[in-house]
Amino acid sequence: MSQNAPAPVEIEQGDSPIILGLPHTGTWLPESVRNDLNDRGRELADTDWNIHHLYAGLLPGATTVRATFHRYVIDANRGPENDSLYPGQNTTGLVPLTDFDGTPIWRAEPDAAEIEMRLAQFHAPYHAALRAEIARVRARHGVAILYDCHSIRSHIPFLFDGKLPDFNIGTANGTSCAPQIETTTAAICARAQGFDHVVNGRFKGGWTTRHYGQPNEGVHAIQMELAQSTHLTVEAPPWEINADKAARLRPHLGEILRALESLAPELRA
Repeated sequence: MSQNAPAPVEIEQGDSPIILGLPHTGTWLPESVRNDLNDRGRELADTDWNIHHLYAGLLPGATTVRATFHRYVIDANRGPENDSLYPGQNTTGLVPLTDFDGTPIWRAEPDAAEIEMRLAQFHAPYHAALRAEIARVRARHGVAILYDCHSIRSHIPFLFDGKLPDFNIGTANGTSCAPQIETTTAAICARAQGFDHVVNGRFKGGWTTRHYGQPNEGVHAIQMELAQSTHLTVEAPPWEINADKAARLRPHLGEILRALESLAPELRA
């Protein structure tokens, strides 16, 4: 990698049992990747825009693990074997070949050797950091709760019909965390005036949630996929966070994180 390249992962260690995963907020591209993307790909439209800013400061003491590279380099929320998260449905893979609208993003698609290199240089360090923080937090508290932070446009016909709910809670159909985590999160979302929610709807949790969520071993994982209409001025460039929308949304996200932190002692393995 270039001397000017950022580290592939940024870590902020905290003393809470909560870990925030941020696999899709990074926008950095190696120059070689940028050169191989077409004009559509270089728009980086599928970024989880401003999510790290949206969650910033909501839970003092939370640990954060954030990928700095863009998902078009390699998707940190897909498994290294590139198995489909949603068999039979449109989705994107370990190295996406299209954007979320099904439009090709490459002038020159990466070959198998290139993908292996990206796995080693980007995907592996992110997950090594995440594993290390999960182990550290679980050793301290007897439990670790991984809350994976995501966002996506509210209308994407290639991926789903109609408008996406505001809060999309994913727990791999209840297998990635204790029931209390799912029900507590859903209850807070249900009380959030002016917002709607779904549990294990179109987005049931990505590879991160499914892979790390091992409740019997004291590691719980939940994914929150926010519709970008909840916090962006418009779901289009320049993808600006809207201060008024964020001010309405952030209290509910903060309540979720505080509630999950309060649950942690009763979930110790």
